[in-house]
Amino acid sequence: MKLVIERARFPGVLLIKPERFLDGRGSGSELYKASELRRAGIRETFVQENRSISRKGVLRGLHYQRAPYAQAKLVRCGRGRVFNAAVDLRRGSKTFGVSFCLTLSEAEGTMVYLPAGFAHGFLALTDGAEVLYKCSREFSAAHYGGLRWNDPQLGIKWPAKKPLLSAKDGALPLLKEIKGI
Repeated sequence: MKLVIERARFPGVLLIKPERFLDGRGSGSELYKASELRRAGIRETFVQENRSISRKGVLRGLHYQRAPYAQAKLVRCGRGRVFNAAVDLRRGSKTFGVSFCLTLSEAEGTMVYLPAGFAHGFLALTDGAEVLYKCSREFSAAHYGGLRWNDPQLGIKWPAKKPLLSAKDGALPLLKEIKGI
């Protein structure tokens, strides 16, 4: 089995689809293979893995970590479906402030690799949606940051008008109010 890796329109962002082996028992696939990721240019060692389970309509994000705890992430949907959004916050990047969105699902299996310097969030499209993401740095509350999910400058077309948010996520600043990461 192998990982099929393709480049997204943002420098450094990759879409990764595990090859699936199907038989009468079910399916199997390799979800993480360091040698293949290295060949694709991913040099990070992932040191933390997070899991989130959300009911339909829950929006989490957009979150990021500032240097020196900025995190590269390898994100996948383990169960259900989610609308996944990322925003480039790398100062000097041609795509600074631009969002990158796609649907991730258990059925389809695609993962997205986000280099350090992106804010990340997702909206659960199904009940019990599970998101798993490997991180290249451990979480640091002192280096946590976030962007408001509905900032008009980001132009994200979330597939829900009134998602369920935490109070913290609902009060995050707009892009024009942050200094970058």
